[in-house]
Amino acid sequence: MPKRTTHTYSSEDAVPDGPDSDLFVYYCKHCSSHVLITDSQLQKMPKRKTDQAYVLDKKNHLARLNISEAGKLLLKRGEGKLEKQFRMNCVGCELFVCYRAEEDLESCSFVYIVDGALSTIAAETNRQDAPVPPCISKLDGGLVQVAIEVEDRAQRSAIIRVNADDVRVTIAAPVARGEANNELLEFMGRVLGLKLTQMTLQRGWNNKSKLLVVEDMTARQVYEKLLEAAQP
Repeated sequence: MPKRTTHTYSSEDAVPDGPDSDLFVYYCKHCSSHVLITDSQLQKMPKRKTDQAYVLDKKNHLARLNISEAGKLLLKRGEGKLEKQFRMNCVGCELFVCYRAEEDLESCSFVYIVDGALSTIAAETNRQDAPVPPCISKLDGGLVQVAIEVEDRAQRSAIIRVNADDVRVTIAAPVARGEANNELLEFMGRVLGLKLTQMTLQRGWNNKSKLLVVEDMTARQVYEKLLEAAQP
């Protein structure tokens, strides 16, 4: 789990002149959390050819970001070429929203905003209408895969959060030797309204990170059921 920290980037040379200068506030399109304040519209910024991310030049534009660190990732870009990304997530839902090429947060020249990650409207969607997070994915044959992170030895079974990377579930039984698996399947069956025969654990029998595959439901239906059951 990456360390959650909030960073603010700014460029004194890019601060708008006068009280009438425009500032644009951008929010996570998934959960409506505040992510970015800048002095230029994203739509007017150049875009990368590789992934269509917006290029925010910190030397020329105000860039105040409210994010959490998500770690470094190496991506293959053509034969023998690797691209290094230091990724940043929304502090609200932990979805990937932007990245930079340099490790140092204060001195990085550019911030790359993921296309479609941000909105100028804080309440563009409610949670039920938000995009299905990456932890719930559609497979071939009409199956849906759910990435689950189990917190064992809890007082009761519960869904405590739906993140970008996983669904956090508490289970009373210990994870070791697979003791929590039956309890997890029974609990998820109640949450999703499915029979045990409609669910399969594909990975993680003896550890806390598990992959659950379910039948006869869409990714959207699974997401909405999980949101309804999630503890406030």
